[in-house]
Amino acid sequence: MTAALQADVVVVGGGPAGAATAWALARNGVDVLVVDAAHFPRAKPCAEYLGPPATRVLSEMGALERIYGAGAVPITGMTVHAPSGKQFHGRFADGPERDNLPTSGVAIQREQLDPILLDRARAVGARVLEGVAVRDLARNTTGRVVGVRVRDADAPVHGDASDARSASDASDASMLRTIEARIVVGADGFGSVVARQLGSSARAPQPRRLAFVAHCHGVSGMGDSRELHLFADGYCELVPVGGGMTSITIVVPATPAHTAADPHAFCTHWLAAHPRVGSRCQRTELPSTLRVAGPFAAHGTRTHRAWAPGACLVGDATESCAPVIGTGIHTALRGGAILGPYLCEALRAPSPARADHALEAYERSRQYEFGTRRLVERLLGSALTVPALMDRVARSLSERHDLADLWVRVVDGIVPVSAALRPGLLWQLFAPPNGRQDLV
Repeated sequence: MTAALQADVVVVGGGPAGAATAWALARNGVDVLVVDAAHFPRAKPCAEYLGPPATRVLSEMGALERIYGAGAVPITGMTVHAPSGKQFHGRFADGPERDNLPTSGVAIQREQLDPILLDRARAVGARVLEGVAVRDLARNTTGRVVGVRVRDADAPVHGDASDARSASDASDASMLRTIEARIVVGADGFGSVVARQLGSSARAPQPRRLAFVAHCHGVSGMGDSRELHLFADGYCELVPVGGGMTSITIVVPATPAHTAADPHAFCTHWLAAHPRVGSRCQRTELPSTLRVAGPFAAHGTRTHRAWAPGACLVGDATESCAPVIGTGIHTALRGGAILGPYLCEALRAPSPARADHALEAYERSRQYEFGTRRLVERLLGSALTVPALMDRVARSLSERHDLADLWVRVVDGIVPVSAALRPGLLWQLFAPPNGRQDLV
């Protein structure tokens, strides 16, 4: 790397949000450079589930066929087990696709998904620089962002992104180089360096959670649905990710004891204490190394602002959904698709002020696209942590398959949130059993 390296747009982060943004720009002739501290493929703590709406974006990118070719599993619905053990199952579709509504989601390991998405960005002209950690933003005399400061690529970097950051911390300032850019996009996820340097990062509010993620063979009873098991002390998600492998995600309160615990020992004990899930893992063994994410906000986080002069944020760098909802990857992909046209407009602008107007318009568009859904997701994420409430909902939905189907379609973004806000439907969900009538 030399100090002269530059691009129209530098995208920090090569995950789904960064790859989708780079693809949207490069296919329109923009010189875009993706920079990531990791070398791909890389391990990533993630439930590895993409809801049905995400398949539309994947198809537009030309990635869906390759994803299925890599062994991805179609996911046709969702089963929720309440703390009492009562369960309900909802389907994404009643039959073949109609009215342009997707009929299934997809589950795939991030080690497979991320390289496929980056390859699609490369295919339309994006450049990708791996193993390079962004340490700071470069600014001009007015404070406008004009690039990023990165660790010298000539110095060897081994391992994953956290290793790269640790190595960078030990490097001398003279090892840093500047990559010049007209616009910098922070797509570097939860704990974004770009958001922090812009002063836009928000501290995760209470309550906070930890997630332990493992891939295991031989989990019994897995079908083609995502499973969510709710307990008084947390929840567990099971997702089949292909090749007989199941992604197991255990989410618990971020107490000091949980934070300090040995991940393998903790998850082994947790599964034993929750036989509804643990009994299905008797023919499998947890890997010696588990992935841990957090602490993060139980109901999602949101940055103060998604843009600044010369820079903007996308995906989890700007806000994260309630983890229990599972729409994070779709939001990242869709966010990149939304951002692309506004970045093209900003690059065509005759002045920096006009370029900033385009970035500000992106903020409004993003709020319009995700604002109402984020509010509902936070409320739903809160409800899922109240055992008595979810027991009541599970009883209602186990008796009304049509409402169960509607519930999972709203959660996964297949139908508008407004479809779930009809007073009659809400009464059916939350009213005491002897007070319900068929009002929907």
